Amino acid sequence: MEREQRKPFSLRRAAPADWDFWRGIEPHCPAVQFEEKARSGRAFFICLGREPVGLLDFTLLWDKLPFLNCLFVLPQGRGQGAGRFAMGAWEQEMKKAGYQMVLLSTQADEEAQHFYRKLGYQDCGCLILNQCPLAQPAELFFCKTL
Repeated sequence: MEREQRKPFSLRRAAPADWDFWRGIEPHCPAVQFEEKARSGRAFFICLGREPVGLLDFTLLWDKLPFLNCLFVLPQGRGQGAGRFAMGAWEQEMKKAGYQMVLLSTQADEEAQHFYRKLGYQDCGCLILNQCPLAQPAELFFCKTL
């Protein structure tokens, strides 16, 4: 029996017409905000072959520093390297655009922090929100020089 070849991953820019699929994964993102992300080129789908298996989006902190807002891989794309591929492709896009560094964050109680450290991200601070309406575990910040 022939071994099935793995389809290659790709990163595809989201378009405003992708709203229905996007909101199925990221329900807290308002339509207007998604449309701005898509039009600005800051929203991507992680695809396995032609099928979207995740998403990634970012913003520019202080209008000059790429900050990863969200990386999410659907169950059917997990364990196959989709997240690692997406991060590497995004980092290359940012480097090609002339950025020297990228930032991201994750809550201290989330496993994602270990994933980002394996990709070479360094801890660079935290935000503690424990006595406010947005109380949550500490938000850990990570940076990586490109």
